[in-house]
Amino acid sequence: MAPPFVFPSTLRDLERDGDGGGDDEPALRPQNPIAVGALRAADLEEFVKGTSFDLSDKELFCIEEQDVFDRVYSLVRDFTCLPPALKFNLVETLRSNLSVLLPNIDSLSRASMSSPSDGIPVTDRIASHRNALKIYSFFLLSIVVAEESGADSCNGPKVAVHGRKKNAVYAWNWEAQRGRIMNLIANSLEIDLSLLFGPGGADEQYLSFVSKCTFVLCENQNVLKDEETRNGLCRIIGAIATKHQRVSQTSASVLHLIHKFDFTVVLLAESVAAAEKRFGDGSLAISLIREIGRTDPKDYVRDSAGADNAGRFLVELADRLPKLMSTNIGVLIPHFGGESYKIRNSLVGVLGKLAAKAFKDVEGDSDAHSLRLRSKHAMLEILLERCRDVSAYTRSRVLQVWAELCEENAISIGLWNEVASVASGRLEDKSAIVRKSALQLLITMLQHNPFGPQLRTATFEATLERYKEKLQGMEPPSPEKDELLDDSSLGEVIAGQDESVSDSCLPSSQDLKDQDPTIVDITNLEQIRALVASLEAGLRFSACITSLMPTLVQLLASSSATDVENTILLLMRCRQFQIEGSEEALRKMLPLVFSQDKSIYEAVESAFITIYTKKSPTETAKSLLNLTIECSIGDLAALESLVSSLVSKGEISSNTVTALWDYFCFHINGVKPVQSRGALSILCMAAKSSPSILGTHLQDIIDIGFGRWAKEEPLLARTACIALQRLSNEDKVKLISTGSRVFAALQGLITSLSLPEKIWYGAADKAISAIYALHPAPEIFAAQIVKKSLNSVFGVLGTDCMSNENETQNGSMLSSTPATNLGRFLFIISHIALNHLVYIETSVKKIQKQKRKNDKSEPTAEDLQADASKNSEAQGINAELGIGASVDIAIESLAEKAEREIVSSSEKNLIGYCAPFLGKLCRNLTLLQKFPGLQASAMLALCKLMIIDAEFCEANLQILFTAAESAPSEVVRSNCTIALGDLVVRFPNLLEPWTEHIYARLRDPSASVRKNAVLVISHLILNDMMKVKGFINEMAVRIEDEDERISSLAKLFFHDNPIYNLLPDILGRLCNQQLKDETFCSIMQFLISSIKKDKQMEALVDKLCNRFAGVNDVRQWEYISYCLSQLTFTEKGLKKLVDNFKIFEHALSEDSVMNHFRTVIAKCKKFAKPDLKVCIEEFDEKLSKVHQEKKEQEATTRNAEAHKQRIGSLDKLMVTNRTGKDNGKSAEVAEETSEVVDPSTDSNSEDKENMPECSDNICSEKSHTSSTFTESDGDSTEVQSARTSCKGASRSRINKMREPEDSEDSAPIRRVSRRSMLIGELGPRKAHG
Repeated sequence: MAPPFVFPSTLRDLERDGDGGGDDEPALRPQNPIAVGALRAADLEEFVKGTSFDLSDKELFCIEEQDVFDRVYSLVRDFTCLPPALKFNLVETLRSNLSVLLPNIDSLSRASMSSPSDGIPVTDRIASHRNALKIYSFFLLSIVVAEESGADSCNGPKVAVHGRKKNAVYAWNWEAQRGRIMNLIANSLEIDLSLLFGPGGADEQYLSFVSKCTFVLCENQNVLKDEETRNGLCRIIGAIATKHQRVSQTSASVLHLIHKFDFTVVLLAESVAAAEKRFGDGSLAISLIREIGRTDPKDYVRDSAGADNAGRFLVELADRLPKLMSTNIGVLIPHFGGESYKIRNSLVGVLGKLAAKAFKDVEGDSDAHSLRLRSKHAMLEILLERCRDVSAYTRSRVLQVWAELCEENAISIGLWNEVASVASGRLEDKSAIVRKSALQLLITMLQHNPFGPQLRTATFEATLERYKEKLQGMEPPSPEKDELLDDSSLGEVIAGQDESVSDSCLPSSQDLKDQDPTIVDITNLEQIRALVASLEAGLRFSACITSLMPTLVQLLASSSATDVENTILLLMRCRQFQIEGSEEALRKMLPLVFSQDKSIYEAVESAFITIYTKKSPTETAKSLLNLTIECSIGDLAALESLVSSLVSKGEISSNTVTALWDYFCFHINGVKPVQSRGALSILCMAAKSSPSILGTHLQDIIDIGFGRWAKEEPLLARTACIALQRLSNEDKVKLISTGSRVFAALQGLITSLSLPEKIWYGAADKAISAIYALHPAPEIFAAQIVKKSLNSVFGVLGTDCMSNENETQNGSMLSSTPATNLGRFLFIISHIALNHLVYIETSVKKIQKQKRKNDKSEPTAEDLQADASKNSEAQGINAELGIGASVDIAIESLAEKAEREIVSSSEKNLIGYCAPFLGKLCRNLTLLQKFPGLQASAMLALCKLMIIDAEFCEANLQILFTAAESAPSEVVRSNCTIALGDLVVRFPNLLEPWTEHIYARLRDPSASVRKNAVLVISHLILNDMMKVKGFINEMAVRIEDEDERISSLAKLFFHDNPIYNLLPDILGRLCNQQLKDETFCSIMQFLISSIKKDKQMEALVDKLCNRFAGVNDVRQWEYISYCLSQLTFTEKGLKKLVDNFKIFEHALSEDSVMNHFRTVIAKCKKFAKPDLKVCIEEFDEKLSKVHQEKKEQEATTRNAEAHKQRIGSLDKLMVTNRTGKDNGKSAEVAEETSEVVDPSTDSNSEDKENMPECSDNICSEKSHTSSTFTESDGDSTEVQSARTSCKGASRSRINKMREPEDSEDSAPIRRVSRRSMLIGELGPRKAHG
């Protein structure tokens, strides 16, 4: 019998063990290995074939024979050097022998019960089978590991290459072989090996080697991509851990793989789940769960990747083994208190999987069922609580889990509204990923709601009221048993009740009028109660979603593209379920078509197509024209962009265009004029990308647009004018040839008085533009319109009234002219002048374009041959003389002359006569105050003429700014503000001195004027047309404007404009403005938050600290220190703050300033490293010490001031008393008093003359002191003697007055005692002074 085979650590250890000698027990080892790499190709092939033949021909146990074992070992050792065909031959032989051996082991167990037939003892047969199993497994696993590790080839490249060429017919598909081998090894572990290895189980070395090879293969990601190999590895891991009782060793290896290799997570979860299902033993899963639960949460903070992998493993395991996980979830719950958000995210996912899958069965008694429901409710409560997690990633993950639970119908009706409320609140979360998840959750809740396909609040209320009435009629007069609706009453039957609840909640309109037939059908009291509870829940859900419309409109303006996209999707879903307000909210998305973000534009376009164009042509046309009727001007511009884009892409079909023409031409019954106008508006939008659309119905546009329908729908004429401008060039030519009627209609529209005033201005605007777009000589036709309008306003006076210099006569003429007619006339002349300017510029561009085209046109070949030398010479001369440039200069000079002739040429033209009149009219404030509408027209006309001519502009700037500042009408002020922006662009040098006055418009009391001022100034600054420094603080104040729209515009301006260099200037000017502290702090907080670069923050520390120098205002100290507290400090920034300590040291006496510096210290401690924290602590102590010293100094100063005030009051009292004593007492008392006081008075006068001025409070107070004490102190203590003797003298006077009269002998003694008392009090008085 062969010696037993002992598993080595590695393959080559077999040889080293054999060389060691001296082993007590013999073992099967290679004795004479062969150097395979040294063999020739033919000999190598013969060698492999001979070995394979012996393995196939002999018994399975021939592998125990020393010769066969040595040959197989030699081939396996040098396996990587073998040609593919020989590899395949050897592997296939070993694998087939092992696959035959495994059934023999089962037969061996049966044969062991009977007597052996071949005479071989059973123990020998068992040993041979055990040896063969171990050897075959060892060699096959060694081949797999060697092939996967990519070992270096042996020294025989010629042999390998020759072998591949000779045996090219063999295909070496290693992946298939590897998968078969691993599944075969798994089979060997899953059979009963107790007969081979005894009751103690399989050989420990055998299991360790198989386990080691398995986990090594799991570290290779390419190996795991093969499904067959992956399945084999899963089976091996499960069998070793569960069947062979190696749970602790396997769980340690599994955790190692989980933490180090993220791609193994799914495989290992599958292995653990498969082991539990195959062997009915969840010990490996439980061990892993507990090991992860016992891990210190701080370890997951340090190992972020490991935490992520462990969390994913838990989620995968909960998905596959929900019941087992639910019984062991308690060991994981403490990790919710850890700092690793990745583990918390995973635990949230685990709870979601358990809530959806772990409680579905209804087996067991009622107690077990109740326990499961309580467990599920506890998990859902944890999920609700986690919606307020400190990490945005966790909050987002929780909302995603709730969405998954909605899809699984795992949320009860009783909990539905609570989840909806949480999701609604998260729409205002500061994190974009949380808002995205909240929006997606609400979309999912609407899609899977259990209340029906329509969620109109009114319908729910009506239906609920009827069922409540029926319930009250059916309910007996007994107290309610239980008002709580738990999961058992509603939640577990959601899926079955969806249709019934929906049908009962949403009856048809006929049911609302008549008695609902479903009320008769439902007679069970409990069903009625459940239905009422469902209806109440549905009503709350509908109200919750309806209340979100203002928030969703705000999210449409979010800077995050994901917010906008998901908000649009949610609004579309709300529209589908007929939520009130969703239609209006969706229209707010139209301006987003101008967004620079491509994803937002695509989202808007897709939503627009889904809502308005995916219908029949007639319905599409009707929805589009109705949209134009209700849109604002901004929405119309967005709609025009969308429609023209969709027409070019073919999304709006020709049938839809035909349906629009039918609506416009009244070919459909019941069409109203306003719908006709809407259809023409859509056609005009479509003509922007396809002008030929309008040419087919040109006559209809003229007949309907300017016919009788225009009187019923005044805006129809304006829309017809727009359509005429959108005509193609061919259609314009056709119109001009037969278009005398068109121009007559346009002239009549401009000069007639039939249209209402509000509509006439817009129509006249488009009509004049149409004339300049269509007419071959627009200036002649426009002159006729001006003359006709002039005569209709002023009668036969004509232009004489314009040139009349007599203001009295002008005033009487104006008083007899209707203000409305005059306003329209001023609009006509100003708008014609402005269009004429555009016409001139367009003509000049055409001339220049034609010139460039002529210059680029190449001459013919004959011309080149004939005049080559002449042309080259002429071109050289022209270049030297600059003739080419002179042509351009001539064109430009003609253009300038033409522009000047519009308003202020030397030879007065029609508009030139009107311009002086307009200027005088605008200066006549008395007249304009009587007619506010006339002032609006006059100022608007004045602004248009100022834009045309620089001289006229300069002459009237004063009146324009006066009107912009003090005009009583906010419309006039708004128009002037907008005009100022245009004037700055056209004449920047003229308007530069007026910059401060332009900024002053930001302080206008009208919100409309301020809004226009913000828009105008933002446009000018962002386009470098206006300087920023000096007045930008006015724009900063608008950040806290009471109007939310203005505040948003100001914030948008500072968000787009770099303000780092402007911040100190803004701070200085805001400090001098009388702003509330809250307003100032809010402004500076926003401005500082827009600075992101560390270098800029560090530089701001220096700039802000330097502002403390020379500032004595406490309020400014507070503002500067507040700004410092809002900065984000780096290590360099903190160093600069410490270096500038001397600059702001004097301001630390204020508590508010000190509090701001404490905020800075707290911020710095958060990011500081241990060595830096020491410096921060020292700086903190230094600040506190200086603050305390300053406070003590202030207290001392206050005490001194209070003491001086008390002394002053005593002095006044003494003077009063002395006056009374002098008048009422005897001469002796007067003499004695004068003896004490008079020298003091003289000394005081001398002190006032000789003492220099001093800032000390005590020096400034001149005291009454005795001459004796003053002389004894000397000059060096003059100030001190004054302070001290003041107190002594005052007390001496008081004591003198209070004492009774003494004899002459005692008087000197009393005086000496008083002086000595003064000297004794000198020390403490000085200390307190």
